[in-house]
Amino acid sequence: MIKCLLHTRFRVSNLEETLHFYTEILGLKVIRCHASPRGSKLAFLSVPGSSEQIELCEYPASGPVAVQEDLVHIAFEVDDLDATLVYLKSIGIPITDGPTSSSSGNRFAFIEAPDRYEIELIERSPLPD
Repeated sequence: MIKCLLHTRFRVSNLEETLHFYTEILGLKVIRCHASPRGSKLAFLSVPGSSEQIELCEYPASGPVAVQEDLVHIAFEVDDLDATLVYLKSIGIPITDGPTSSSSGNRFAFIEAPDRYEIELIERSPLPD
């Protein structure tokens, strides 16, 4: 029935600002951009190490973007959580929670993306030999 996850869509207030965040700060790549038949601006981003994409959609006719707290987030794996957080703080990206260590040995923290979308950054614990 289902073959694979293709993309996850996030509606955004300002496509250019959001593209800057995901490409220049987090390092994702733009695959394609176009306008939909109804007039929304769309951008599809590739995620390193994954075949799934993120779709960003700017469509002012839908009204203001209001992201409900604790409803949705996306998570990305990082090699060095501490270094990543130092870099993000230095360029003014809000760290909203963490870093925290889980019972599995993974470490994670949350940052805030444009429109107050929550992003989880995870440093996985090395696998035992």
